[in-house]
Amino acid sequence: MSVSSVVVGGLIALLAWGSVGASGSGLEVQSRALQRASDAVVGLTAKAVEDARSSATLGVQRQGSGVVISADGLVLTIGYLILEAEDVEIATDDGRQLPARVVAYDLATGFGLVQALVPMKLEPVPLGDAAGLPEQSPMVVVSGGQTGAVSMARLVSRRPFSGNWEYHIDGAIFTAPARRDHSGAGLFNDQGELIGIGSLWVADALGMPGVPRQQGNMFVPVDLLKPVLQDMRARGVGPDSQRAWLGLQAGETAAGLRVLRVNEDSPADVAGLEAGDTILAIDGQEVRTLEALWKRLWAGGPPERDVQLQVLRQGRPLGFTVHSVDRMKALKRPKGV
Repeated sequence: MSVSSVVVGGLIALLAWGSVGASGSGLEVQSRALQRASDAVVGLTAKAVEDARSSATLGVQRQGSGVVISADGLVLTIGYLILEAEDVEIATDDGRQLPARVVAYDLATGFGLVQALVPMKLEPVPLGDAAGLPEQSPMVVVSGGQTGAVSMARLVSRRPFSGNWEYHIDGAIFTAPARRDHSGAGLFNDQGELIGIGSLWVADALGMPGVPRQQGNMFVPVDLLKPVLQDMRARGVGPDSQRAWLGLQAGETAAGLRVLRVNEDSPADVAGLEAGDTILAIDGQEVRTLEALWKRLWAGGPPERDVQLQVLRQGRPLGFTVHSVDRMKALKRPKGV
């Protein structure tokens, strides 16, 4: 069953939930808006360039979705699908396979932009307002391509999110139930406006201590796109993409900030950090959360500088000087780009 046919069932479910009391012409307008939203979600495939660092964690071949946001064929997706990628292809709901190119990757938000190289003949969707939506709002999740699907979801929480891969955003959107085909999927309100782009499957969408955990998805809100879209189109990056990078992954544990992985040949690797180290402080400031660690790293000075890390290794305190690099400079690009 195609995405286009499934969206009708999704609309019926949405109305049954009582989120809309429209009838007659109002219902027809809403139905057309949701159909447009469904049609605007496309499948994306990309292949990483040779020797891309990101291939170790993301793989060489990536597959997900994107959403058409402008009449000239600009597609918004989640950035990790196209990170260090080439040979990008768009798959439409009607079975067309269209060549595309990477336009931008914004390190700060995690968004990516792809441009179709031939006309797609798909109507773009308007950008909505994630900040104005109350919790428990009914939402529509759409993935793209011939295997794409539409399902209903609820906005269950909205809060800051810190990733273990040197990433943090404010106002992340968490929905339930969970979808496994979340990468680059579109999150729409009941008026067919784009609210967010799918990033992760999460074990706990609610994020409330003492409350039973609920599996769900994290979406990056389009509110973060609006201030940086012009820069992304013009320069290929957002204004905050130049930032210090250590090349490690860390997680919050009962014992503190534990280093989970050190990227090979990264600044952290060269300095001697190891998986299992517990980070105590950065540049003399004690840190206990990922948010504090990443924000201190980015605000501590220029992207390329000496960063002082104090860690605990097997019960022994150690100090390391890590020469951070500009993350954007560390990314590989296709030849000729």
